Amino acid sequence: MSENSTAPQPRQRGNRFLPVLLFLFFIIVLFFGGAAALLYWLFSEYSGVRNVWLLLCGAPFIIVVVAIITIYTLYSRFGRPLQDIFNAIDSVSEGNLSVRVPEDDSPQFGELIKRFNKMVEELERAEQQRRNLTADVAHELRTPVHIIQGNLEGILDGVYQATPEHINDTLDETRLLTRLVNDLQTLSLAESGQLPFHPTRFLLADLLQDLTSSFSTQAASLGVALTTRLADPHQEIVADYDRLNQILSNLIANALHHTAEGGSISIQADAGAGEGRSVRIRITDTGAGIAAQDLPFIFDRFWRGDKSRTGRKHSGLGLAITKQLVHAHNGTIQVQSEPGKGTTFTIELPTGTTQ
Repeated sequence: MSENSTAPQPRQRGNRFLPVLLFLFFIIVLFFGGAAALLYWLFSEYSGVRNVWLLLCGAPFIIVVVAIITIYTLYSRFGRPLQDIFNAIDSVSEGNLSVRVPEDDSPQFGELIKRFNKMVEELERAEQQRRNLTADVAHELRTPVHIIQGNLEGILDGVYQATPEHINDTLDETRLLTRLVNDLQTLSLAESGQLPFHPTRFLLADLLQDLTSSFSTQAASLGVALTTRLADPHQEIVADYDRLNQILSNLIANALHHTAEGGSISIQADAGAGEGRSVRIRITDTGAGIAAQDLPFIFDRFWRGDKSRTGRKHSGLGLAITKQLVHAHNGTIQVQSEPGKGTTFTIELPTGTTQ
């Protein structure tokens, strides 16, 4: 870089309002000075030379005092909060998302400052989630890639024989990678609102029957009782059948994974709080449950109750995808759990039908 080039100078944030203050002072001096002179000549009983000198010498002091008080009041009520907000905006534009505007109880800026701080908090949280996602994706990809690389290198070097067992182990890792990539793509499309949906009208009973047929064999092999209960067998819903099947399948598979032999899983569906315009679906298990400190994070990407991450059959994105798919149907999902007693996921969806 040449010697003549100069680095960008930092903004003089403190002097931002100096021209405005000087202009305000000048306007106020003119206003009060003119008003004082006019009132004096209109209502004064005297018009001698002494009174002229009194006007010329005394009025400026009064005008200056009033102007200073007025300017200080205006600056305290408007100038300082605006300066704090503009300084915070400059910091955010420079990448500092930890900045916060000091709280102000004034009716003019109190609500604005609260909403600005909340916005910056959400931006900071989103940025942290992005960084965590990058780290989590790298972590999740590293293990299967190392296993695939190790197995192939072992076969090429003659350490391993190219037996069906070693080949199948390597193939399992490629399936895990494929599932992880597909889940990431689904989650990304769902979060951006670009995931294609094909809503149709169908009986909720048909969906629950399909789910029972899909998981009954697996539940029986694990010694877990799987039951369903539908309040209205003729309940219809307008939704994407495959996506809703994916939502409930994720929750049932998760329940089976955490429910021990001899436990039970129930699927219940009844009318929601919308007087027939919504349906509530509950999936309740008698599994290990979730600790209270973990409940706020179970819908985060790559969250696992097993901190050691020993279970590698799932991508760790199932619950995050489930939440986004429920929201895409304009529904809500909630979870209640108690360690040692089980977990209940409650989904409420609009039926999309007129009553």
